[in-house]
Amino acid sequence: MNYSIIGFGPIGQALARAFARKHIDISVATTRDPESFASVAAAIGPTIFPMTLAEAVEADIIFLAVRFKSHQDVAKALSTWQGKTIIDVTNTRVPPEELGGKPSSTVVAQAFTGARLVKGFNHLGAGVLAKDPAVHGGRRVVFLASDDDDAATEVATLAEKLGFSPIQLGELSEGGLLVQARGNRWGRLIFKDLVNFDG
Repeated sequence: MNYSIIGFGPIGQALARAFARKHIDISVATTRDPESFASVAAAIGPTIFPMTLAEAVEADIIFLAVRFKSHQDVAKALSTWQGKTIIDVTNTRVPPEELGGKPSSTVVAQAFTGARLVKGFNHLGAGVLAKDPAVHGGRRVVFLASDDDDAATEVATLAEKLGFSPIQLGELSEGGLLVQARGNRWGRLIFKDLVNFDG
């Protein structure tokens, strides 16, 4: 199993730090030349590998950490995303009517033909997400939502490997609405920094 992060702003870098803490290899990419962010990746750790977008999309599990409106540009990198798991870390306050009344994660899922999509790791601000998830003997919570139970379980396993405590919220149109905005209203779990002390 290999991993990549597409988008290397504050959230992408926070995710990279989570992998670096556990010494897990991960590639990072943007639409720019990898040399332009190689020094930032090196400063995070030796398991963070700058790559081109074309290389990064070959990973099995891909964190989508770009601006919401850029997701369609990333989706064009492959004609089919069959067999891949996309973790949608995007946030947007685009009005629901502009999204056809659908949750933003559903719109993202439709762009990545064939992929299994999990909404996750997006409810925490970059500064919190970048911190060690081990907190006073507990583990920082990350919420996950997906219409694919197997994909949600796969990402939950990865979250645990990274030291987080995953909580599955159900489908994108149900629990997923708790971790994304609907126009000017944030989901009720957005920015809630919770710690699980149950083992």
